[in-house]
Amino acid sequence: MDSFVSSFLQHFNMVTFLVFLLLYSYQFIYMLVAFKSKRDKKYLPKDARLNKYAVIIAARNEELVIGELIKSIRKQNYPQEYVDIFVIADNCTDKTADVAKRAGAIVRERFNNHKIGKGYALDFMFKIINNEFSSKKYDGYFIFDADNLLDENYILNMNQTFNQGYQVVTSYRNSKNFDQNWITAGYALWFLHEAEYLNLPRMKLNASCAVSGTGFLVHSDIIKKNGGWIHHLLTEDIEFSIFQILNGVKIGYCSEAVFYDEQPVTFKHSWHQRLRWAKGFYQVLSNYGKDLMRCIFNRKHNSFSCFDMTMTIMPAMILTNFSILVNGLFYIAVLIGIFEKESIGDTTLLMLQSIGMYYSIMLFMALMTTITEWNRIHCAGWKKIVYSFTFPFFMMTYIPISIVALFKEVEWKQIPHTVVKSIDEVQ
Repeated sequence: MDSFVSSFLQHFNMVTFLVFLLLYSYQFIYMLVAFKSKRDKKYLPKDARLNKYAVIIAARNEELVIGELIKSIRKQNYPQEYVDIFVIADNCTDKTADVAKRAGAIVRERFNNHKIGKGYALDFMFKIINNEFSSKKYDGYFIFDADNLLDENYILNMNQTFNQGYQVVTSYRNSKNFDQNWITAGYALWFLHEAEYLNLPRMKLNASCAVSGTGFLVHSDIIKKNGGWIHHLLTEDIEFSIFQILNGVKIGYCSEAVFYDEQPVTFKHSWHQRLRWAKGFYQVLSNYGKDLMRCIFNRKHNSFSCFDMTMTIMPAMILTNFSILVNGLFYIAVLIGIFEKESIGDTTLLMLQSIGMYYSIMLFMALMTTITEWNRIHCAGWKKIVYSFTFPFFMMTYIPISIVALFKEVEWKQIPHTVVKSIDEVQ
């Protein structure tokens, strides 16, 4: 092999790996904390105070699934007089509004072809609540997607964490269709890992957690202070999380509060959804990156959480894309003869070694999550094992997605939800 190509790629890949290891080494501590804390239901003291909540559901053409979500809310082991359900039928062309009304929700329809996205729908409903239901004096607001289902003790458990003073609380995100295929299982495993190996140790270490799109609770004071929902980037969830952390709010996590959502089934739908997520991460980095970096060195509040969020939105995609670019350029250079063609085999071997290292890390993450969450994953045992081995391939598909997101204009697109199950059928 050409000595320059060999030496450069070996050293470059090693340096890239060491940078990754250095930046994300704190997550190994997270893993140790998570192992120690698993199933520890006494990590917060109990508080029996009952708060009054509004549940807000943004729905677009969700007539198949929204009824089951509302049923699961009405079956909560929590006084129903303390819970009101609001549904935004957002640019719907089906019977979502009718189904939600028959199920007992307060429904408002919204039609706007210019301001498209969940953030705008949420803001629309918050303004309606402020104008028409201010006398209710809600203590907090639950945010759900229409395809979700709630464990019967969900609100009760979230209420316990809320009573500890957290102004934002997120929860344990499980899946309605883990066992459908390698794509749905890939999503589900990541969300389980995020819940128990990121958010749980953050709670134990008194750092801030992060919300993940759906299944979270927000104190009414935050909505009042902001004048509604002010986050409208493609990933309004991570934008909301970072905005709160920058403003000194510590986001809590409740492991006992379990909800289920539906994952995309086809690769086409998965591509569109994750392309939006990747573009949204770039948007958040552009809008909040400087503030996060400054906050890391500001000891007044949440400096570690700012570092944690910076690692969440920045280095992984940037370093991965840069590494692929450098390795790819050298590989092409060998193919077209800039370097000796005898280098092709060894260059390929180096690339395969890098891929193998990435696969091994992702496999370890998947197996660790699958084993520790075994009883909470509703799926045949053999599928749990098989999908642990396909999980790294699912994560690898983020690589082309994140590259395309750098150059492509991305708009919100609806992901169809067709898994119609009750909470009893899922469990």
